[in-house]
Amino acid sequence: MNARRPAPSQIVQPARRIALEVITAVREDDAYANLLLPTKIARARLQTNDAALATELTYGTLRMRGYYDRVIALAAARPVEKIDPVVLDVLELAAHQLLGMRVATHAAVNESVELARLVSSRSATGFVNGVLRSITRSEPDEWRDRVIAEAKDADSRLAAEYSHPTWIIRAFRRSLAASGVSPDAVNDELRDLLEADNVPPRLGLVALPGLADRSQLTIAGRPTRRSPVGFSATGGDPSDIDEVKAGTVRVQDEGSQIAALALSRAATIAPGETWLDLCAGPGGKSALLAAEARLGGAVLTANEPVPARAQLVRNALEAIPDPPEVWQLDGTTIGEAWPGSFDRILVDAPCTGLGALRRRPEARWRKSPRDVADLVQLQERLIDSAIEALRPGGILAYVTCSPHVAETRGQVAGALSRWGDRIAALDTRSVVARISGDDGDKNRGDEHDAAEPSQVQLWPHIDATDAMFIALFRKADEPR
Repeated sequence: MNARRPAPSQIVQPARRIALEVITAVREDDAYANLLLPTKIARARLQTNDAALATELTYGTLRMRGYYDRVIALAAARPVEKIDPVVLDVLELAAHQLLGMRVATHAAVNESVELARLVSSRSATGFVNGVLRSITRSEPDEWRDRVIAEAKDADSRLAAEYSHPTWIIRAFRRSLAASGVSPDAVNDELRDLLEADNVPPRLGLVALPGLADRSQLTIAGRPTRRSPVGFSATGGDPSDIDEVKAGTVRVQDEGSQIAALALSRAATIAPGETWLDLCAGPGGKSALLAAEARLGGAVLTANEPVPARAQLVRNALEAIPDPPEVWQLDGTTIGEAWPGSFDRILVDAPCTGLGALRRRPEARWRKSPRDVADLVQLQERLIDSAIEALRPGGILAYVTCSPHVAETRGQVAGALSRWGDRIAALDTRSVVARISGDDGDKNRGDEHDAAEPSQVQLWPHIDATDAMFIALFRKADEPR
């Protein structure tokens, strides 16, 4: 008798199965890969190599799925909309292995066929096998040329090649131009930005001031260039770091560190100052601000209206001695309820998140231009609420993890227009340069924002950070 064929779940490598589960959950349930993947890896008890493979398979596929869908459509001779979604998930995962990784062809094809057998019908296995065999008949460069040739204009070509929606390509181009990039240079710089978005970032960490010293940690790391309290890990699992377990070191992008420090170090802290983090979830910036406030004798309050995110803020603040209070209030109402009550306020506003696409690759496929209008209205209301809640002479930091002009420079111009001489823009550029311990702009190697010192736009391709936008304001003193 023939030996019984193993079940597909026994044939498929666990890393591939987990990657497919996450990719499908992202599509079906709007799951967040950065939250779901570590949980699945831990439950499966994957060893280091398999965990790394699952991570690359997941993030690489999500990042480049727009490009892979174009390849699949050509190889299958049908629009991807006509393909069963779960089968398309399998094909995208396989395409990443064949075109974006050094995976043996037979392994990528055979295990993908077994994945199709596991999640779909018997007929799907033949279809998957045929499409993948078609992909393997051409080299990756040939597929790139064919995909680009299908595009109708320059923006569509960039969208196809770099796997970004066309509307994001256009938003990035406008933002680069608004930041001072010359018309002759903007296309080259746009390509640099898109390339940076498709490269996994280094693991960034922050040593909370007064609670941890980045020079005396239990993991090898390299100090960050701009943040005086940050470092990037050169290896290892951050959850294994003693200080991370204790909460005195946190995983945090350097751009987010700079955004929080811009508020805490914009001026000397006077003991007794009251600070507010208006949109605190999930709590990373709150933890850094709380540590800074503790050293200066200030008191921080964090606010986060969503209960689950408010709990994340409380968790983030557990390592702070005498942790700050966490409110669960609508941030747009705090100005009316507590007028003139705070010396410093951070508005880390809800935004499109276009500045963190290298870190959250699925976000590029979730947002649309329609989202921008609703977010801009909310951002305006939060800014106005924060200004109402500021004491005369108080400082406001407006921050977004997006370079979209409507969410950044447009909001600065709008706030100055609405509030007139009751607020003034501060020299944010000098504050960030002072935090970095250098002249900032020369080290950046360009003239970004040179004409607008009131605002700083960080970039993945220049600063190796998320594309954080930072603008500082001071509320006018009351007339005597």
